[in-house]
Amino acid sequence: MVVSVTGRVEAIHVTASAGEPMASVPHVRAIAGTGLEGDRYATGAGHWSAIRRSGDSLTLVEAEVVETIAGGGGPELAPGATRRNITTRGIRLDDLIGSRFRIGQVECLAVRRCEPCSYLDGLLGEEVLAHLVHRAGIRADILTDGTIAVGDAIERA
Repeated sequence: MVVSVTGRVEAIHVTASAGEPMASVPHVRAIAGTGLEGDRYATGAGHWSAIRRSGDSLTLVEAEVVETIAGGGGPELAPGATRRNITTRGIRLDDLIGSRFRIGQVECLAVRRCEPCSYLDGLLGEEVLAHLVHRAGIRADILTDGTIAVGDAIERA
């Protein structure tokens, strides 16, 4: 089967605990069924960790969406401000929902949209929720171990 490149990893962000600032990293180890090494949801220290559901291992958001928020009357968001792990470029993430895809060598399953909540508004001290509804990215399960790096291709599996 021929796989075509549909996007790239533009940024990676993790944080050790709920509410703490997201740290930009050049690469991160993905752990199947768990999450990203050093991230709050992999260790059970995330805000929503007590409600463990499919799709909680990894979150992704489109750079193009984040860039349009300020142009649409919302605040300009710093990289990682959406609190999603992977910022992508060149791919419509909603099109992956229900499908397997790869980020570099790591296979994932896109489970559902990652809708924003008022918790994000509170952390940012900005009203971003309305600007991100149905556009805040997706949640995915990590199916295979591996390393994800900035610049990695994102491909439908």
